[in-house]
Amino acid sequence: MAAFPEVEKIRFEGPGSKNPLAFRYYDAAEVVEGKPMEEQLRFSMAYWHTFRGAGSDPFGPGTMIRPWEAPQDSVENAIRRARVAFEFMEKLGVPFYCFHDRDVAPEGATLAETNRNLDAVVKVLKEEQQRTGIRLLWGTANLFSNPRFVHGAATSCNADSFAYACAQVKKALEVTKELGGVNYVFWGGREGYQNLWNTDMKREIDHLARFMHMAVDYAREIGFTGQFLFEPKPKEPTKHQYDFDSATCINFLRAYGLEKHVKLNIETNHATLAGHTVEHELEVAGSQGFLGSIDANTGDLLLGWDTDQFPTDIYLTTRIMHAVLKYGGLAPGGLNFDAKVRRESFEPIDLFHAHVGGMDAFARGLKIAAAIRADGKIASLLSERYASWDGGVGAEIEAGKHDFKSLETYMLQKGDAAPNVSGRQELIENIINLYL
Repeated sequence: MAAFPEVEKIRFEGPGSKNPLAFRYYDAAEVVEGKPMEEQLRFSMAYWHTFRGAGSDPFGPGTMIRPWEAPQDSVENAIRRARVAFEFMEKLGVPFYCFHDRDVAPEGATLAETNRNLDAVVKVLKEEQQRTGIRLLWGTANLFSNPRFVHGAATSCNADSFAYACAQVKKALEVTKELGGVNYVFWGGREGYQNLWNTDMKREIDHLARFMHMAVDYAREIGFTGQFLFEPKPKEPTKHQYDFDSATCINFLRAYGLEKHVKLNIETNHATLAGHTVEHELEVAGSQGFLGSIDANTGDLLLGWDTDQFPTDIYLTTRIMHAVLKYGGLAPGGLNFDAKVRRESFEPIDLFHAHVGGMDAFARGLKIAAAIRADGKIASLLSERYASWDGGVGAEIEAGKHDFKSLETYMLQKGDAAPNVSGRQELIENIINLYL
């Protein structure tokens, strides 16, 4: 029996459509910069927010009306939920989904029981993938909800908690491989500290690196060829997390010899918490060859926490897609809607409205970004600003033909630096607005 009988498959109807359950800009087959939109955007549904989010907050319990849910979670309920999730994704038209192990199956009294529960649901997920053609973008392990991880998982002061986390990731990697997942994500929900007086930071970071190396080694052993991703987040729930931002993660990966195995999964709201814009995080990752995937959401600048709202700001999606196109796309990563409907948006139909709006916003951002790149005005202004490096002494410096002494001689002969050129910031901002 259908969980969403009132919803037909969401279709592209064009910008003139007034249908709230239709795409106005997302046409999966439309080619943008040589690829269909579906491949440029690689949309994914986040299982945890869409099908496990209950709408609870620190001041009250969940508000969501979910007819398919039972009062007590069980394997049977998890199986029913999985079938509903695939009905939702099939009608929405997203090609991918993502999950934590604990999203899809309940935890048992022992690790062995937990693994059996997961296997039972994975069997159904595999059936639904084969039926619909929807694929797993990435899997991961929830190493933050259970009290055993109160001090972290890979960075815990408790060696048994570390060992349990390793066993859990072993199983999550096996499941991700079985389901054909093309990525695996490390997100350190509690990998950080609250107080440095009781924290051996170097030891904890060393342990995190050992943990990731063991995961890479086991993936090779079982033949998992997917891409590993490391997700930056600066704080919340800990005061400081070791995966603070893109630059911190890249430094960690290089310092511990993981740079050939792991790229980054960038989230908009996490960038905000780090005091950055998402385009800054994408630029840092992309320019260093570490851009892997994106968790698509946004935050509320008036609130100081990770609100995980659906992105509807066209300026934001344009900036994101401009960076994605600049660095050659996201595959095998994608755009995963790590976003949740508001506590007050509690009816099942709101899940469709949220995803349709986010997908349309990114489709518009993609088309605008492609138009900006094709027009070339912004690129031309950038080239003009750095023209002094394209010839003469600038080109010689970049080629390694100078040192301090030779450059002192150059300036003594010249007398002073050439005049600076304007940054043209206001002109650039006006040009961008022409496209929106």
